[in-house]
Amino acid sequence: MNYEDILYDETNGVATITINRADRYNAFRGQTCMELLDAFNRAGWNKEIGVIVLTGAGDKAFCTGGDQGAHEGQYDGRGLIGLPVEELQRTIREVPKPVIARVNGFAIGGGHVLHVICDLSIASETAIFGQVGPKVGSVDPGFGTAYLARVVGEKRAREIWYLCRKYTAQQALEWGLVNAVVPPEQLDEEVQKWCEEILEKSPTALSIAKRSFNADSDNIGGIGGLGMQALSLYYDTEESKEGVKAFKEKRKPEFRKYYK
Repeated sequence: MNYEDILYDETNGVATITINRADRYNAFRGQTCMELLDAFNRAGWNKEIGVIVLTGAGDKAFCTGGDQGAHEGQYDGRGLIGLPVEELQRTIREVPKPVIARVNGFAIGGGHVLHVICDLSIASETAIFGQVGPKVGSVDPGFGTAYLARVVGEKRAREIWYLCRKYTAQQALEWGLVNAVVPPEQLDEEVQKWCEEILEKSPTALSIAKRSFNADSDNIGGIGGLGMQALSLYYDTEESKEGVKAFKEKRKPEFRKYYK
């Protein structure tokens, strides 16, 4: 596949996958998801690769989720909602290599979910975390909700989704949402250090450990499948469309006038 939306690099046993849409705060469209799928499979089954790093271009955003400019009731790609996000989430979990999220800025919405399902997250002090789904007529069921609760606990997960607040990197660290926080100028060095430690370990043992961790939460994928089916129907409602319209018009949405 020829990549348009991402960058791919393999160096010294580390595959780095970069969402290269800095002008859109690294929001993903259908094409982006397809390229990410290809890249994760390419790195994940290459025996020369021992760890995968996922990040975003520039210093403003890791990923801000689905590109609202490509959202007209449904997104612009394949899958239940026009984005193969279920498949991408499963792939990140299923590749037999540790995946590190290098969070260099905003990790918001679907981008927040991506970092949550990575095996490890290392963040810049300037990183910002949060969900926006209920503000724009959307939600990320399954791994975006139920698995998040596994990571930070039910009360925090519900707060993140119900209030749609933004949280600092230090708050994320205190909640167990990330593994480490460093000054932005030290982010690459810290990620490299973690990669080097992983590369010293048995790849088979790491693969078994990852599959063991996943086995305990794989049922959440089934919840996500049901949720995505419901989300597809929800996107066709005027209530959901109001969120997209309000976002594009830079105004507060009026959801309740469509809630009948």
